[in-house]
Amino acid sequence: QVQLVESGGGLVQPGGSLRLSCAVSGSIFSFNNMGWFRQAPGKQRELVAAITRGGYTNYADSVKGRFTISRDNAKKTAYLQMNNLKPEDTAVYYCNSRISSDYAVPSGFWGQGTQVTVSS
Repeated sequence: QVQLVESGGGLVQPGGSLRLSCAVSGSIFSFNNMGWFRQAPGKQRELVAAITRGGYTNYADSVKGRFTISRDNAKKTAYLQMNNLKPEDTAVYYCNSRISSDYAVPSGFWGQGTQVTVSS
């Protein structure tokens, strides 16, 4: 019954920006630790950014200084602001809600994925 609905993906030129949103619905207890993952063609799924219930964040080294994860607890929505996008950011991005803080282990609820393509 818990749903994570993603939006904001699309095609953008290098150096451009996108803002991904992930709205959580179906349970008032489902908006826990949030994360954004991505999977590029031929590569494993990787953690991009994570934010705890209290707002503490961490990022993959490849996106530090360019991406910002945030959350609006009232709206039960997580965001990923992506600036200065690079072609290597091209991937399907997945939103995740979990209780566990071990992001190497798949758990919790997942969005359907949204395509981000960075190309000129």
